[in-house]
Amino acid sequence: MLLKRIIIVVLFGACCLAAAQATAPERKVENNVIISERDPKVRIELPKSVQYVGADRWVLYDIADCELHAFVEADSQQNVQRLYWVQFEGYLPSKPDLHHKYDSPRHTTIGGLDFYVDTWVKLTNEKITPGSDEEHILALIRAHGYKMPAGMMYVRLVHLLDEQKRKELMIIYGENLAPTSHTAAELHKGGKSYDQWPGIEKSLLERTEKKIKIQ
Repeated sequence: MLLKRIIIVVLFGACCLAAAQATAPERKVENNVIISERDPKVRIELPKSVQYVGADRWVLYDIADCELHAFVEADSQQNVQRLYWVQFEGYLPSKPDLHHKYDSPRHTTIGGLDFYVDTWVKLTNEKITPGSDEEHILALIRAHGYKMPAGMMYVRLVHLLDEQKRKELMIIYGENLAPTSHTAAELHKGGKSYDQWPGIEKSLLERTEKKIKIQ
């Protein structure tokens, strides 16, 4: 009877260990560099000034395996000035009918990879969907003592790995809006500073491509 209990405990422990390993982040981080061995096999280098916040991996909305890594540039009071959000995502085999759908007409190439390009401005706590990747990364950042600014401007880069469009590499770069002297509301369409957004956006895109290197 005792032997049976021991076997059950060992098997339960092994199952728990396997489950933990299955959900642990796969990619390696060395200072300012992320090394991915698959989906896709890349080396992503960020500025040496970044601080690595950490990683999270979970099943997003019960449909996709999602692994994200957060890096920031912050001041001495841990106020975030720039955010680097790198995410590896793929639909689960149990969801064979799902495919990523991106329709941005803008593209760029970094390290030989084609990326869809989108930009936006946003209040940090505006319309955060429960369970979303945004909710996860903000929780990760705050758990490590960092504070997000009131508003941010973002560039999203998305690379789809193949024609099936079931796996993606997403990189989001964000900057504190304060140095622009405009608020998110002012830069939105219809806002009093909307006519300034094209110039601000252009400079933001240029900085993004200079800061992210992919091999």
